[in-house]
Amino acid sequence: MAFRQTLIKTCAAALLASLGVAAQAQEVVLKLHHMWPTVGMGHVRVVLPWCEAIAKDSNNRMRCQVQPAMSGGGAPGQLVDRVKDGVDDLIMTLPGYTPGRFPIMEVFELPFMTNTAEVASAAAWDYYTKYGTKEFPGTRVLATWVHDEGFISTSGKPVRSLDDFKGQKIRAASRQSTKLLARLGATPVGMPIPAVADAMTKGTLDGFLTAWEIIPSFKLQEVSKYHTEVESSRPSLFTAGFIFGMNQAKYDSLPADLKRVIDKHSGAALSRQIGRYWDEATAVGRKAAQERGNTFIKINAAETDRWIQVSAPLYDEWVSDMDKKGLPGKQMLQDARDLLVKYSK
Repeated sequence: MAFRQTLIKTCAAALLASLGVAAQAQEVVLKLHHMWPTVGMGHVRVVLPWCEAIAKDSNNRMRCQVQPAMSGGGAPGQLVDRVKDGVDDLIMTLPGYTPGRFPIMEVFELPFMTNTAEVASAAAWDYYTKYGTKEFPGTRVLATWVHDEGFISTSGKPVRSLDDFKGQKIRAASRQSTKLLARLGATPVGMPIPAVADAMTKGTLDGFLTAWEIIPSFKLQEVSKYHTEVESSRPSLFTAGFIFGMNQAKYDSLPADLKRVIDKHSGAALSRQIGRYWDEATAVGRKAAQERGNTFIKINAAETDRWIQVSAPLYDEWVSDMDKKGLPGKQMLQDARDLLVKYSK
């Protein structure tokens, strides 16, 4: 009898131990790597809340190890490969930092294409699911979005007309914004945003294209004096696209219930929500420049239309590029435009 009780206790202890090991195996730590500083809006309003949500919904069986400001190593342009190759589990970055590699999703980066980030981000997700998935092998894209309306900042010479672009070295955020600057008469310099402040201080750049959201995070209002925006009744001068990506093999390795947690916190709703956060951050960025006493320049409708006309050939170039890849370029462009109209209503 005693032997039997001892055997039962031993088996029970072994079972509990095995269950404990299994529970430990179910705990997942996801390394999330991005370029923003910890004070950046993307880190504060997107990264941290998302990580808190998946931890809560998984009963703390899944959590993030966040590595901000490229603290995990490498450069922002390498994040797309780091997540594909499994070096990072999750990343947030701009595909445009690797020019020409993701041309399908560039459609929303064409000049004078978008207005609000929320609308364009909703459109970008739908467009991605139809056309863009093939551009990200090995990566599960959890969200796509664009930033708020882009503009030009300069330190020495203000931009008030097309003529003012000549001779100015201006930072571009993507292949399409590089082409745009060249069309406008500037000398484009491709550069991730973390390097811009130093380049402006050293005189490597005369100005930069960016959005208001990022201005306070990298103190760009302190290295520029003039901010030029186009007529507000026209679409934005430019925008840049982002992705939130997860290593596909890492996702596939998750148990079904943890996959459902990831799925719940990704997709169309998340994309639109992040776009809305970028729109809301515009006022904060503008305030930082206003408090410093910087000068704001609004290009009138006639001059804006000149810029639109000069940059119009970029649409035909993009369509031709898609056609050469065997894709329906004209239809893709029209679909993107239709989606922007759809989500504007």
